[in-house]
Amino acid sequence: MFVDLLVAGIIAISILPLTTGYCAYSYGRSFWLWFALGFLLPIVSYFILFALILRQQLDHGQRLLFEAKSILAEAEEAERAERQRHE
Repeated sequence: MFVDLLVAGIIAISILPLTTGYCAYSYGRSFWLWFALGFLLPIVSYFILFALILRQQLDHGQRLLFEAKSILAEAEEAERAERQRHE
């Protein structure tokens, strides 16, 4: 019973750091840095990351750069698939 409560507690405590790390990673930031910050400063790190992402999304140049990178990644993936199909 104690082990079950301990495991449930660890999972509950790690939800916010995992969420913070995943959000950071999906926007090109270090997962492990933000995961650690999520453990040290759980609520504060989440709001700081949210502010950084919001600032990046509101910057028109950064948003265009992010869109261009995703378009190039899709084109490279399509080219790679085309080459594999011809081999």
